[in-house]
Amino acid sequence: MRRLENWDNNTWLSSEKYISKFHKFLRLKFKFNKDSKILDIGCGRANIISYLQKKYKFKNKATGIDIVKNKNIKKNILFKKFDAIDYLKRKEKFDLIIIKQTIHFFSKKRLISLLNLSKKSLNSRGKLLIFSLKTKNNKIPCYNDMKKKLIKSLKKDEVLLRMVKKNLYKTNETNFHFKVKISKQKYIKMIKNRYISCLLNVTNRQLNKGIDEIKLKLKNQIKFTDTLKCISFRK
Repeated sequence: MRRLENWDNNTWLSSEKYISKFHKFLRLKFKFNKDSKILDIGCGRANIISYLQKKYKFKNKATGIDIVKNKNIKKNILFKKFDAIDYLKRKEKFDLIIIKQTIHFFSKKRLISLLNLSKKSLNSRGKLLIFSLKTKNNKIPCYNDMKKKLIKSLKKDEVLLRMVKKNLYKTNETNFHFKVKISKQKYIKMIKNRYISCLLNVTNRQLNKGIDEIKLKLKNQIKFTDTLKCISFRK
């Protein structure tokens, strides 16, 4: 299976507007200060924690881990190319752990390990925030086969999210919304770059057929709301 490398590469998820709004959402969940110790699991190019580091100037630089070391990873954070479970076994403590759009890459067994180790890695009153795509009536623009694959993936996410809430026991669930406005041309480029995990295993022929469908199906300016579920847990 190919690895997801372009989800935060020239997409709305890497835009200043998105990151700023996401920060405002985080600020409602967690009180940041310069002493906060932050870990982002599956950080990609570390756009979010880089923004936080610039804003709050943490004494201990925010840490991001990912199994893929992409180009253009932000330089003002600590990046570690690591498997999340192996990293958490190091028993380092954090005030906030963010797991954003990552749990679908874990088997059920490994997800339980990830959750248990994350809880142990929180300082007293520390917080764990888990984000996942909205699983019902998701508005991400798709061609037909892409839609089928996305729905299948989201059904798996539903199962994993139930496991998360059962494991963490006392949780709070809210939604983060971001209104996307993107040109069809740019969105087609994102699809070519396989920006979402449901596109990773399609053949080039299938992808090109889907792009032809997108060209006919979508308007030149694409508008929709990208919604994430957020499950929060406080130690």
